[in-house]
Amino acid sequence: MEIPFADLRPMHDELRSELDAAYKKVMDNSWFIQGKELEAFEKEFAAYVGVKHCIGVATGLDALYLILKAYGIGAGDEVIVPSNTFIATALAVSYAGATPVFVEPKIETFNIDAALIEAAITPKTKAIMAVQLQGRCSDMDEINRIAEKHGLKVIEDAAQAHGAKYKGKKAGALGDAAGFSFYPGKNLGALGDGGCVTTDDDELAAKVRALGNYGSDYKYHHIYKGTNSRLDEMQAAFLRVKLPYLDKWNEARRKVAARYLAEIKNPLIKLPLATSEDYEHIYHVFVIRCNKRDELEKYLADNGIHTVKHYPIPMHMQKAYAELQILEGNLPIAEEISRTVLSIPMYYGMTMDQVDYVINRLNKFG
Repeated sequence: MEIPFADLRPMHDELRSELDAAYKKVMDNSWFIQGKELEAFEKEFAAYVGVKHCIGVATGLDALYLILKAYGIGAGDEVIVPSNTFIATALAVSYAGATPVFVEPKIETFNIDAALIEAAITPKTKAIMAVQLQGRCSDMDEINRIAEKHGLKVIEDAAQAHGAKYKGKKAGALGDAAGFSFYPGKNLGALGDGGCVTTDDDELAAKVRALGNYGSDYKYHHIYKGTNSRLDEMQAAFLRVKLPYLDKWNEARRKVAARYLAEIKNPLIKLPLATSEDYEHIYHVFVIRCNKRDELEKYLADNGIHTVKHYPIPMHMQKAYAELQILEGNLPIAEEISRTVLSIPMYYGMTMDQVDYVINRLNKFG
């Protein structure tokens, strides 16, 4: 049996007629940037998240960068980020001109360890970037408490957390502002690149919107040195089609995850934490750990099961961040995670036969 790591076809096949109609509508309107589809999607996604504002932008990376820029965070400033995340989190800080300061995660959750944050705060610290990694939210109560105590902004990297909840509130409404990605493989994905910022901060929303539109508050009037980062009409229209199905898709992922958690029984494999009342996981990816990760990866590939490593090289060991001069061994938890993680198939539309096969192969590894 051949099982892809992810497959978007089951989702798109169910929505084919609606997606085709959305395409036709945009084409017939012949308006492709900052039109009615974007305006409607922004309202709908803001309502879904539970915030006042949603601003569509070109990518998730841009969303984080524009938040930092709008808050005036730049050269000479520091932003705390988890040492275990996709590099886009740190790149946003770098693009703003600030310095990322890496704080280790809890190995059980893969998310930043809130107990370690205060030790990393300096007079230069301006914000904490809380990454809701893999679809599980961070310890937001403690992060917000620390931020309030030290006068810091809390910025959510919610790129993998569409629909995830923390104590009943959705990701994207848990800090001062949040950045989402709509990369096609996300739980809510466009048919190309896309992203957005969500916030309850009126001033920030207006500034992000202007900064992403050449610094313009109205046509040919430029109040900032902005950039070009806008979610186009076609992607907004496709996202409008998909949004009403997001909770259904997330629930399907939870059902697959529940089977993995209950039925994978191999002492060589460490499973992630399950969803709970306080941490409602949406399993953007399902990540296991194994000290024989490379052997497991090959074994699964030989059995037709495709996997991905999220992420094989920690940020501080990437050549891009060599200037930080963080030596190997200085962030041991991030390094341990990178050495042992493997993401197994997880997507809407997986059949129970496919899930059975993955579980069976994993239980026979050794």
